[in-house]
Amino acid sequence: MEKFRDKIFNEEVFEKYLKTLPSTKENSLIKNGLFSEVSGYKPKMSEQSGGYAVVEPIKGRIGGDPTNYDGNTDIEAGSERPTFFQRKICFGRAKAWGEYDFSSDITGANFMAEAQEVKDYWDEYRQGVVLSILKGIFGMTGDNANGQFVSKHTYEIAASADNTDAHLTADGANRALQKALGDKKGVFDVAFLHSATATNLEGLNQITFLKYNDANGIQRDLSLGTWNGKLVIVDDDMPTLIGYDEASSGDTGALKVVSSGATAGQINLADVKRGAWYPADVAANDYVVEGTKYVTYVFQKGFFEHENIGAKVPSEIYRDARLKGGKTDLITRVREMIVPKYISYKGTGAVSPTNANFETGSNWELANDGDNDTPTYVSDKLIPVARIISRG
Repeated sequence: MEKFRDKIFNEEVFEKYLKTLPSTKENSLIKNGLFSEVSGYKPKMSEQSGGYAVVEPIKGRIGGDPTNYDGNTDIEAGSERPTFFQRKICFGRAKAWGEYDFSSDITGANFMAEAQEVKDYWDEYRQGVVLSILKGIFGMTGDNANGQFVSKHTYEIAASADNTDAHLTADGANRALQKALGDKKGVFDVAFLHSATATNLEGLNQITFLKYNDANGIQRDLSLGTWNGKLVIVDDDMPTLIGYDEASSGDTGALKVVSSGATAGQINLADVKRGAWYPADVAANDYVVEGTKYVTYVFQKGFFEHENIGAKVPSEIYRDARLKGGKTDLITRVREMIVPKYISYKGTGAVSPTNANFETGSNWELANDGDNDTPTYVSDKLIPVARIISRG
């Protein structure tokens, strides 16, 4: 089988290129109500920050203690209504796909990207942006409200030596949601799980997948289900963490940890530390095994605001008739905003943040009143997202 510019070309039969590989991505984060579509940021950006960010004011709630009404006590005016702000950033991306005329000449096929493929491409990328934002907001640190948010909205299911009690269950999820929002936990209505976690829940008969009938009348499972009163979405783009976990000496395949000079069947302690996570109290005579932690996200629907800001020229065709006999490029551009509820993007210096910028915890903070010395933050109970870490 010969190739020309990475296109398979069978010179004997000149078969048409009739099939396109399907996408392996579910893109479930952006297909199942996680976005609340909004409009109006585009004109605001030109007014406030030169066309790429919005600083939006937020009115706080009235409060304070009432005065005793006894005919003798003056009625005191309460403090002014607090106000907060949230900074929302726009990002832009561009991509081009090119094809040479000669590829079509010798195969008889048109290799240019189709509209649905372009949409799928940007959907896949958009889900990556969402996951980068989630990594960033759960990467916030400090002893202020930002670090406290991460602590309260993260629930890790502790593991025993054999990991038998480290899997996600309905009880574990219920405790995670209560830890995050307390008496407001009922606002959560959708959970995104890795397939390994979902498979474990299926084994416990705790998850029921919705079904549909295909074109042949055969009943099949959707990647949507219900669990603990929540809509469940299964998607292997959910994050995983690889590291080492404690194990008893009798575990099959356990590796003995030694300080240095490891031999067959052993591993250096320094190597264990290079894992994403590892036991904090590992000693030279302890045993560890490599393991995986799975991240589950639970949201209230509409947690992210989304607006398509648009580019001056969203898509166009560029043709160079001379280049290697002729080449046509399809160029696409997107500019949009994906904004988590009541969490500000405070990173500066980037007109269009990269995914790496979004993943940096120091670029995010809870919406606050802007006081540089003692800022007051919005309550984390207004931010309906929880992260659950389990072994499956």
